[in-house]
Amino acid sequence: MSYKVIIVKEAKIDIIESMSWYKNINPKLAHRFYLSIQNAISIIRKEPLHFQIRYDDVRIMMLTTFPYLIHYTFQEETIIIKALYHSSRDSKLSIL
Repeated sequence: MSYKVIIVKEAKIDIIESMSWYKNINPKLAHRFYLSIQNAISIIRKEPLHFQIRYDDVRIMMLTTFPYLIHYTFQEETIIIKALYHSSRDSKLSIL
């Protein structure tokens, strides 16, 4: 079954900023990053309960080729992507 996916504004900003950073290095790298995010969302959409809850009903999926984590919740047939977070970034998450 494929579920509805909503990407909140903050997560969209995270994605755009990260893509911009990779684009400054190499446009092809930015494209690969985008495809990696799309692939991860596709996996989450097919099996949203596959990934464990880490905190406050938030599940986390790590991208396979980039050091980023997708934070999402699953409620009533809907996946809500709350953040795209760099695994080495040393700052507080503010997605609640």
